[in-house]
Amino acid sequence: MAFERSSGILLHPTSLPGTGGIGVLGADARAWIDFLVAAGQRLWQVMPLGPTGYGDSPYQCFSAFAGNPYLIDLSELVAEGWLEEADLAPFEALPRDRVDYGALISLKVTALTRAAQAASGAVDAGFEEFAASNASWLEDYARFMAIKESVGGGSWSAWPGALRRREPAAMAEVLAALGPAIVRHKLWQYWFFRQWHALRAYANQRGVSIVGDVPIFVSLDSADTWANPGLFHFDEPGRPTVVAGVPPDYFSATGQRWGNPLYRWEALREENFAWWIERMRATLALVDIVRVDHFRGFAAYWEIPAGEPTAEKGRWVKAPGRELFEALSESFPRLPVIAEDLGVITPDVEALRDAFGLPGMKVLQFAFGGGADDPYLPHNYDKNCVVYSGTHDNDTTAGWYARAPEAERDYVRRYLGRSDDNIAWEFVRLALASAANTAIAPLQDVMGLGGEARMNTPGQPAGNWTWRFSWEMIPYWVAPQLRELAEVYGRNGGSGPVDTAYRQSSLEH
Repeated sequence: MAFERSSGILLHPTSLPGTGGIGVLGADARAWIDFLVAAGQRLWQVMPLGPTGYGDSPYQCFSAFAGNPYLIDLSELVAEGWLEEADLAPFEALPRDRVDYGALISLKVTALTRAAQAASGAVDAGFEEFAASNASWLEDYARFMAIKESVGGGSWSAWPGALRRREPAAMAEVLAALGPAIVRHKLWQYWFFRQWHALRAYANQRGVSIVGDVPIFVSLDSADTWANPGLFHFDEPGRPTVVAGVPPDYFSATGQRWGNPLYRWEALREENFAWWIERMRATLALVDIVRVDHFRGFAAYWEIPAGEPTAEKGRWVKAPGRELFEALSESFPRLPVIAEDLGVITPDVEALRDAFGLPGMKVLQFAFGGGADDPYLPHNYDKNCVVYSGTHDNDTTAGWYARAPEAERDYVRRYLGRSDDNIAWEFVRLALASAANTAIAPLQDVMGLGGEARMNTPGQPAGNWTWRFSWEMIPYWVAPQLRELAEVYGRNGGSGPVDTAYRQSSLEH
């Protein structure tokens, strides 16, 4: 599906400003939408919105269907009477320039538990409707999280055998013993989804569409794998026999061993890919466009024996990507998917992408290491693609440029024909000026920030996903200048004069 010409900004909700220790789905999120409108931007790209686990990565979630309760705006729960203003006071001590997950999680879980205890005896019709309409995944997720808490947080493959195998008698005991905890996790999901849907409606009403993100693989320790072990390559105790990754390449002599379980594609095929269809349906209930991470894995994936410590010993295995996307296209005739096709892409991946008219990705930071025929250079784009100045896995453009080889920096200067004093902004301009139908830049590039604002460093186990901004950090000229670029390069849909409502809104919050 080709998208109309537009542009937007990549910013995960955790990076939003505020006093709660992490970005939440409240006033500052609405102010962010106002900023996008003022800047003539029509897209807001986020990362996966699921409940994060080890490493705090949005790409390693406890569920492919659930939402992240840490994003819940507690002030709304105060307004509903489930919390007191005093319950918010401990969050004032948390830093505002980054997410201190260690301190945040303890405070947030305590506050959300207190709110759930207050609300559980007075659940409303909206909660009952939510629980019923999402029962296909919510029941398993709530039970999974309740059991995980009860056994000290360990992975489900280490649970007692009866719980690991979901034996009826053991599950009946769980329902009896952990009923309040199960209801609590359902309530948290209800609050997340209610707040997110309200925020999405606010964005859509103002002409902003949300681009979401679906990792191809799910986390090993997740409700998805526990509830559907037959869909994955597991042994009898629930341990993976093979895991996902990528082989050795120019960037890593040992490859990358991600450790995610791999699908039993034959089992998915037998049910006509029902699990994937429901996953896409659930995602499209949250966002307007879906970026599918590691798209090349739908053509062939790197299979690593689970006992191998690195990704060096593995093999390429073909995947039934064409069959899957045919099934998805039948359920979603206008499938709004972006294919993350970065890295070493083979003809079969390109053929799969093009067979369904999916736009691929171009990253400007990758464009200047070769010659004029480099596919990431804007003069080589066709319209049906999405260009980024950089992604969440890259350094910021300013940080990248400061460390790039001089030959690449020289090519950048020659290609731009402009000063490199604000190289990040020049990359934003270059992206918006390109032929690509869609252009997106991380907020860090829009603000011209250096490597200290990087969101994620692949292979680095700690210290990622913590960056946040404040309204004071955004120069006054950014929104009008972005809007000017969107108008000049035909990306704002012909919207009117600059809206400064976000400025007043941001000052109030």
